[in-house]
Amino acid sequence: MKLVTQMILLCLFTTIISCNNTLNKNKKLSKNKSAEVVQKKEITFKSQGIKLAGSIYIPTNPDAAIVIVHGSDSVPRMTKFAELLAKNNMLVLTYDKRGVGESEGTYMGPEVGTNNISTDNLKLLAKDASAAVNVLQQKYKNIPIGLLGFSQAGWIIPITANDNSYVKFMVLFSCPTITTLEQLRFQFYTNGNPNFWENHTEKEAKYHTKNDPDRYQFKATDPNDKLNRLSIPGLWLFGKKDIQIPVQLCIENLNILKEEGKPFEYKLFPNLGHNTGYSASKKPFNVSIQWIKTEVEKFNK
Repeated sequence: MKLVTQMILLCLFTTIISCNNTLNKNKKLSKNKSAEVVQKKEITFKSQGIKLAGSIYIPTNPDAAIVIVHGSDSVPRMTKFAELLAKNNMLVLTYDKRGVGESEGTYMGPEVGTNNISTDNLKLLAKDASAAVNVLQQKYKNIPIGLLGFSQAGWIIPITANDNSYVKFMVLFSCPTITTLEQLRFQFYTNGNPNFWENHTEKEAKYHTKNDPDRYQFKATDPNDKLNRLSIPGLWLFGKKDIQIPVQLCIENLNILKEEGKPFEYKLFPNLGHNTGYSASKKPFNVSIQWIKTEVEKFNK
């Protein structure tokens, strides 16, 4: 009897091990299958007479399509961020900024005082983003298209969305809702000090942003001029410790627009700075994905 019991237990143990191995194998196959369903296509397209090069990431049944809009640096196509979006069922076009990587044209900046944030350059970069939107619209007509960008994109995205009716939503990581000159004043005031907010108040920051003399005589670009004309939904993601843009002032501007009936939302992350798009915490990214999917569901009703 004891021998029979031992044999039964041995069989049960072997069966459990076998089942676990099968489950693990199926999980690996499922994971590999998930990775395989995201296709990648290399593309080129024209904008204002030059060729831009990029990549499109295509899930099997995407919820939405997204064009990634760069910040101020000389940024090539953002492959890792695009892959992350695609794994969350977003079809994504990311391209090398003009004058960077395989894209033609001239890159402006990024040094403060160059024409990186001049009105002409911002309008030109908006035309590049609009050309990318047109590529997606021509290839994938039945998917809502949105713009997702970082920092400097806060001035570019509203211009693009006003000029291109195919843009149905926008997501903005650490993006200003103040003028370009105001942003420079704040940036000079913080002077890159990571501990700035330990020794300064919001009231002081607002005063200097509004009143400090301008070191460069640019024509100011005010994103609110374009945001006032938009009726598409938008989400801003801010880090409270940001020393590149005065977040509280940006939120005040958004609240004014919200009171006027604009479908704009924002989310503030207390422990983050200007890095909401790239932080070790995936919270801002996860919030953006959920928000996009919720907005897409509204489009489909």
